[in-house]
Amino acid sequence: MTVNRREFMKLTGLVGGGVAFAGARDAIAADAEHKALPRVSITVVVNEQARGMTVEPRATLLDALREELHLTGTKKACDRGECGACTVLVDGRRVLSCMSLAVMQEGKRITTIEGLERDGMLHPLQAAFVEHDGFQCGFCTSGQIMSAVAMIEEARAGWPSAATPDVTKPFTIADLSGAEIRERMSGNLCRCACYPNIVAAIRAATAEI
Repeated sequence: MTVNRREFMKLTGLVGGGVAFAGARDAIAADAEHKALPRVSITVVVNEQARGMTVEPRATLLDALREELHLTGTKKACDRGECGACTVLVDGRRVLSCMSLAVMQEGKRITTIEGLERDGMLHPLQAAFVEHDGFQCGFCTSGQIMSAVAMIEEARAGWPSAATPDVTKPFTIADLSGAEIRERMSGNLCRCACYPNIVAAIRAATAEI
């Protein structure tokens, strides 16, 4: 049997279309199965207020904060733990909310960028970022500030970093140099490259916190 080029293209197109259709059908069926997942009720303390949520077991803390509680200051950027834009505090520790399941936060205390201000006054780090132009587009800023809040507390607690010259000596807040800040904030990316201003803002705010 001889098949010319036109007939061959038609045949392979039909086969490929059939495979694609079968794949799409299976994907739709799998998606429908996922949508049927039962939702779970959890209670967390967000910005000093007890909040109840009903979420899917697969929902991330990031999606729960943004979609269930409408706290959109926490930004969704890479959504795979690479950029730090979604950083929040969980029981005082910085956490990448895009990599944390909401159901794992039952009973925990969560602080987002919306929870930093007090009585209408900016947190010292927020004010310092404004004063030192520590942002350009601003998309990473909430994550930068939340990470910096926890980072300063880690430094006050005496935690050394990879940039600490001598880890055998007690670390104090006075040792929080520019190099230390850059190392400790290395998990937060700024695509506008405002790093010098971010470091300056953190150094200025450290004395006020």
